[in-house]
Amino acid sequence: MDLKGRKIILGSNSPRRRELMAGLNIDFIVDTGNTFSESYSPDTPYDEVPVLMSEGKSLGFHRPLADDEILITADTMVILSDEILGKPHGREDAVRMLRDLSGREHKVITAVTVRDSKKFKTVTDTTLVWFKDLSEGEIEYYVDACRPFDKAGAYGVQEWIGYIGITRIEGSYFNVVGFPVHLVYSLLQEFLED
Repeated sequence: MDLKGRKIILGSNSPRRRELMAGLNIDFIVDTGNTFSESYSPDTPYDEVPVLMSEGKSLGFHRPLADDEILITADTMVILSDEILGKPHGREDAVRMLRDLSGREHKVITAVTVRDSKKFKTVTDTTLVWFKDLSEGEIEYYVDACRPFDKAGAYGVQEWIGYIGITRIEGSYFNVVGFPVHLVYSLLQEFLED
């Protein structure tokens, strides 16, 4: 992809997003300076929360963007029925989330915001994921071995629990990892054509 002299900034602390962004073979830097406080009203419809968070991270970037810069931010939510499963608050919370996900289907929604000095655009991607019935031993082993405390829904599809527990995915695998790179690529093309 010809960046046409533009500088790409990834505004994310996630090592998985950095790795996936690098897979696009695009030069970018990581800058996570931000003033945005990640909170939302409990009345917010669950499917709107990732958009609010991604746009908040973009607009809360710690400085104005230069004319040659493009900022990318994202937010991923795991939704079980109508409950948002965010990052677990510790071991017991992670175990509880995985017990809840066991044997059931859930949604993973990621919002991606791309912004430059003139405009911004946000898109979302939704993937359905099915877990087999997980045993208590499998859940506890995974939580203790992989410590998924920085992951929405307390799991990483690319880790042990995904290998042994996920029976079906409908939609983008990379969305479940936390970064729908096909959409990122399309958005960047759109911004570079303007």
